[in-house]
Amino acid sequence: MAAIRNIVILTGAGVSAESGIATFRAADGLWEDHRVEDVATPEGFARDPALVQRFYDARRARLKEVVPNPAHEALARLDAEWPGELLIVTQNVDDLHERAGARRLLHMHGELKSAWCLACDKRSPWSEGLGHAPACPRCDARGQLRPDIVWFGEMPYGMATIDRALMDADLFVSIGTSGAVYPAAGFVQTARYCDARTIELNLEPSQGSASFDESRLGRAGELVPALVDELLSA
Repeated sequence: MAAIRNIVILTGAGVSAESGIATFRAADGLWEDHRVEDVATPEGFARDPALVQRFYDARRARLKEVVPNPAHEALARLDAEWPGELLIVTQNVDDLHERAGARRLLHMHGELKSAWCLACDKRSPWSEGLGHAPACPRCDARGQLRPDIVWFGEMPYGMATIDRALMDADLFVSIGTSGAVYPAAGFVQTARYCDARTIELNLEPSQGSASFDESRLGRAGELVPALVDELLSA
């Protein structure tokens, strides 16, 4: 680990699951008893915006009931103490990384605590519900706010920043991801092409495990603090 200077870390649903946040979708294809097509696509929002708003209002309210776990806290410690470049890319839309103290962070799939106005195309911090069609704090238009979530068929945020960080990385770490959702599932290939060391931390092997130099299996709350200790002591 001594030669490592620049690090990119990808976190997925397996990190927040240990705080009590349900993973994206179950084996039956449903997300919290809803079809993904109904609550996580632009077409679903166009068909039934009230359903989609209720769904994300409930997810947003759930954030008040959960707290960061040791994996979030360890990554925040790495953020505070790592002297080189670091980018934590999360697929999660919760705010647990921030609440743990992470700052070098990019939400590639958006954030529950942000609202996007379709009238003025501006994004605003948001912690309450959207189902009552509130006014946009930027342009005052009513009924034009949607969850600032990247749905299937939409472009993830910050891809240029992520690509640059991966090309400069000496180490790429994937934590708690399925390895099934692109473009995130392809980050390990970019990192390997640019000669970075690659490590997967997961409860079980992901679909992309064979692409990593090393896979460590177990709970994120145990594996992540151990890796952070290893990095900071090198």
